[in-house]
Amino acid sequence: MSGSLRASLADPSLRISALAIFLFGTTGAATSPYQSLIGIQELGLSNSAYAALMFAAAVINVTASVMMGIVADRMGDYRRSIVIVSGFGVAGFGIVYLAASAPAFVMSKLLLVPIFGALNSLIFANVRASSQGLSAARLVAINSTMRATISLSWVLMPGLVGIMLAGASSMLPAYLVATLAALACLLITAVWLPAAPPRTKTGGEERYRFLASLSEIIEPRVALRVLAIALICSMLHVSDAVRPLIVTGQAGGTVSDLGIIVGIVAALEIVFILVWGRAERILKPVPALALGAGLYTVYLVLQGLATEVWHVYAQTLLSGIAAAAIISLPITYLQDLIADRPGLGSSLIAVNIFLSAGLSALIFAIGTRLGSYAMVSILGALVGCAGIALLFLLDGRKVRQA
Repeated sequence: MSGSLRASLADPSLRISALAIFLFGTTGAATSPYQSLIGIQELGLSNSAYAALMFAAAVINVTASVMMGIVADRMGDYRRSIVIVSGFGVAGFGIVYLAASAPAFVMSKLLLVPIFGALNSLIFANVRASSQGLSAARLVAINSTMRATISLSWVLMPGLVGIMLAGASSMLPAYLVATLAALACLLITAVWLPAAPPRTKTGGEERYRFLASLSEIIEPRVALRVLAIALICSMLHVSDAVRPLIVTGQAGGTVSDLGIIVGIVAALEIVFILVWGRAERILKPVPALALGAGLYTVYLVLQGLATEVWHVYAQTLLSGIAAAAIISLPITYLQDLIADRPGLGSSLIAVNIFLSAGLSALIFAIGTRLGSYAMVSILGALVGCAGIALLFLLDGRKVRQA
């Protein structure tokens, strides 16, 4: 058992945070595979209405994450914010299951669940605030352990929920599972999550006001680095979009092949997230992230060139190793951009997810316009290379000095 995992299990705050973030991941893993089926096929939303709803939900989620981070920093109490946001999850998933109607689905996805999505950033903010005094390497290792628990939920839950729903006439029980997971998260954090140690506010009270906090995010020092990370992370979204199309298309595979490949990669990610956390004791954050991103660019090119399904199977090890780096290493890097504000710094995680998803949609549109799905995969690798170059342009001097 790694030192970071032992530390997470031994410390009450980290132990409950890990369980809470596993439950948070469970809500998404239980519902996301069936979300479009429920919204469009069962509840009658049109394709365009569903797409607009998902885009609006993404905008509200990133806004809520930033706002809740600012509020939590101002209050100095991340536990209370976590409990409140968990309540939105209970209401959001519960109303869909109980009402089973299109208006309830829209209300849930447009208001309640996006606010619940801020829980991810808040838990990482609480972990950061509870880990004062630890070395940078330990912080990375602990964040990697936390991120691995989310991947674990995605390995376990889709299959379990799929077994539960086998032969069912409705996919709505998936929302019952998510409701129970959100309720469990609320209860354990309200009862057992210790409050983070109080932090001394730096820079005066004015710095903690809403507009002043927002200005910190758009400062070039922060914004350009977030853009570099978003360019790198967009590769994950590109792969998620084109892998099913390449596997079942030019590679000649089946849906069963796709499920096996996704499961193998997810399992590898859990192992290598912890490995990358330990690797940063040797490598500095920027070289480690650049190495992982560079490996992923190679994977995307190979995926685009795959013409047999065994090619994609052969790429799973490279995909798992590289994806684990891109999933886990940016967390601490982004938090360090506003190191003395755990809530605001951790909200950059949500900003990165939003930007990288938007970039991947643009890459998909351009790639399919220029050529095939293989072109999308290769174009995604080129964008990732641009992110690596920007990262070294911004922080290369620090790396050389180190």
